[in-house]
Order: sequence, then structure tokens, then C-alpha cells
Amino acid sequence: MRRDIAAAAMELFATKGYEATTVDEIAAAAGVARRTFFRHFRSKEEAIFPDHDDTLERVKAVLDAAPPHEYPLDTVCRGIREVMRMYAAQPAVSVERYRLTREVPTLREREIASVSRYERLFTRYLLGHFDEGAHQDGDDDPLLAEVAASAVVTAHNHVLRRWLRAGAQGEVEGQLDRAFAVVRARFAGVGLPHGPTGRGGAQAGAAGPPAVLTAGGEGSDVLVALARTDAPLSEVMRTIEKALNRG
Repeated sequence: MRRDIAAAAMELFATKGYEATTVDEIAAAAGVARRTFFRHFRSKEEAIFPDHDDTLERVKAVLDAAPPHEYPLDTVCRGIREVMRMYAAQPAVSVERYRLTREVPTLREREIASVSRYERLFTRYLLGHFDEGAHQDGDDDPLLAEVAASAVVTAHNHVLRRWLRAGAQGEVEGQLDRAFAVVRARFAGVGLPHGPTGRGGAQAGAAGPPAVLTAGGEGSDVLVALARTDAPLSEVMRTIEKALNRG
């Protein structure tokens, strides 16, 4: 029922305009009573985003079911893929919704509020997986968790917006992989995970991002790479390539 009402709303917004469409018209187009509309949505702008509540629950399930050895940022990246799947399930609707949110300030604010819910969820998750020794004595500021969560959401939204601007054409999984690799590389060496090995220790079996160090003075053609033995080869090669390009 929620999806039927949302589909009717989107069609009316596209043909008649958001401001000119009323709740009564949406209910009539969906074949339901006005009170039925309000059982599912508090306002007409809320009907634009019918799936975020369910998607948030799916994201929570990914975090809750994460294996204990998984690198925390990898878990968060897996979780936010549920959001991309939500948009990809109805590409035409997603493109139209993107157009509307760009044109209607009220809808843009609603979208921003939805994004913040994911960021808060990821921040809470990452707070439980940081190296406690990385904080100064008496400092419980969750800055690192907030920055990491925001970085993952920003990377996801960058890929999502580019895909929507292209009319939801093309694959996005590879683009997400590349965007998330950038985020993981930036957080290498900041003491993100702590786990069974104790405070500040790496989690057993965790495939954290590889660290790459350059050696030699100006003009040197030597690159020294340091990587975990269980780091994915693709991650190692991507990080080395970036280091070479910077040189």
C-alpha cells in the first residue's frame, strides 16, 4: 500500500507539479481514502521517500550480523550498499525523485534528514570499534567515528548522484568499490579497529587496508610498500598505483 500511494504521488508530482498536488488527489489516484494515506504517511513530502525506514532496518541487520573479524569500515560500506540497492530497484522512480528533490526545497530537506539517519547509525557502530587508546585522556569526543561515517556516506552519495544524473544508466557496483577504496585508504593507520587482540590491536583475521610508504629523496625511483599478508591483492595494487601516480 505504501508503494502504491508513493507511486501515485510521484506520477502526480511529475505531471501536475509538487506544489499543485494535494493529499486528497494522491489518495484518489491511489484508490484509497484520505485517512488511509495518513496511516502510512504524515505528509505528501514523506510519500516521496517510502522505503527509507525499511532500508534503515536492513542496514542495521548488516551491521548486527557482521563477523567479528571484519574490518569495521568494510562492514559500514556493505551496509550502505542496501541504500544503493533501494534506489536501483526502481531506477525510473529514483531519477524522478532526484529531479524533484533538486527543485523543491522541502523535499531536499527531507532527503538530508534521511541521510543523517544513516550517518548516525554508522557513527554509533564505529564508536564500538575504535582503538580506545587513540583518544586523549578524558576526551570522549566521537570525532573519528563521525568523520569515518560521513566519509562512507559521502562516497556513496557521490556515486549515487552521478548515476542518477546519467539517467540511472550503467553499473554502480564497480564505482562504489572504487569510492570505498579511497575512503579505506584515507583511514589506514588511524587505529580504527580494536578487537580480540586487545586495546589498539588489529582484529584477528581482519583484512584492513594496506599501508604504503615511499622511501628515498626527491627524484627517487624507489617505492617501499607495506601491506598486511591478508590484505586483498586488488587493494594492495590500487594503493601502490596511487602512490606511484602521486610521485
